[in-house]
Amino acid sequence: MNFGIYAPSYKRGHLCKTHKYIPEVTYVVRESEKADYDGVHDNIWIVPDSAQGNLCRIRNYILDNAPEDNIVLLDDDINFLGRWNGNVQAKLSGTEALNMIQEGMTLAEDLGVVFWGLNCLSDKGAFREYTPFGTCQYIGGPFQAHCKNPLRYDEKIYLKEDYDMTLQVLNRYRKNLRLNMYHYSCDQATLSGGCADYRSIAREMEHNDMLRKKWGSSIVKFDKSNKSKKIKTYDINPILKIPITGV
Repeated sequence: MNFGIYAPSYKRGHLCKTHKYIPEVTYVVRESEKADYDGVHDNIWIVPDSAQGNLCRIRNYILDNAPEDNIVLLDDDINFLGRWNGNVQAKLSGTEALNMIQEGMTLAEDLGVVFWGLNCLSDKGAFREYTPFGTCQYIGGPFQAHCKNPLRYDEKIYLKEDYDMTLQVLNRYRKNLRLNMYHYSCDQATLSGGCADYRSIAREMEHNDMLRKKWGSSIVKFDKSNKSKKIKTYDINPILKIPITGV
């Protein structure tokens, strides 16, 4: 099956690394940053500045303009894709990663799924050997695959775009696909550039509120386990309660 692999990259010409692991990836870079990416990677797609500056906007631009119907969207800071063999973490080679993507695309097509991804946690405790697949689970932003998906990211909720896309797909199609036996490792919380340029706790809270208002408080919830009045913390990651029967 034909598919394309794309990674939007914003202000990271000196930091992006996904191409070192998967050379087949194409970085999508705005026109005004072209010089910053010269010599970084052979596959660079230069797009208008108006297509960047918002993660949802650039992802929608890729979905609307890439020549392939089947598209994998990666972060530009992927270290590796892996899986657990017993208690040993096996890191896939670049070739093995491509084979896994091909198999995932084929499986998604066979199941009639338009959106699929991988386990969002690389911790062994997050993998249940007897649940290798998920059909109604959250699919994280660093690895998202679209199979002729007509839905588009909500540009107003660009800091929670993966949660919103997960809910959009499940709302319309009642299923997605998560290959829980595989996971990704990336540096999304430590590098400058990208979403870090406009991410803050206040803005995260604002986008969480927008996500909850859009989908309802019975579906979008937050961890309230810390009830200490002396120490106030805020969990920026929502908890999705999907009211659909599935895995």
